[in-house]
Amino acid sequence: MQRDGRNVEELGAYKQLLPTDGEERLQKSMERIEYWLGKGAQPTDRVSSMLEAAGAAPAKERSNPKKGTPGKKAQERAEEKAAKAAEATAAAEAPAEAVTEDAAAEE
Repeated sequence: MQRDGRNVEELGAYKQLLPTDGEERLQKSMERIEYWLGKGAQPTDRVSSMLEAAGAAPAKERSNPKKGTPGKKAQERAEEKAAKAAEATAAAEAPAEAVTEDAAAEE
C-alpha cells in the first residue's frame, strides 16, 4: 500500500475481533499473494509472520535487537529493585551469621 495513496490491490482482510484460532480471522487470496511476492514485493514483519503461521511463507530469522530492550526508566527501576533485593538478602544473612557466632561463643 502506498503511504498517501490508494491500495494497489487488497490481498485479504484481518479481523482481530474474532477468536485467535478461528479461520475467518485472516482472509487472504493466496494466488495473488504468491503473484506479488514473485514480483518482488516485500511483506512487513507483521504480514510476514501471518504468512508464516498460515504456512504460505518460510520462517525467517528476524533481527530487531532494540525492540525487546526496556526503556531508560524501566532499566532504572530494575536496577533499584535489584539493589533492594541485594540489601534484603544481605540483611537476612547478617543476623544468621550473628546467631551462629553467639551459639559458638556459648559452647
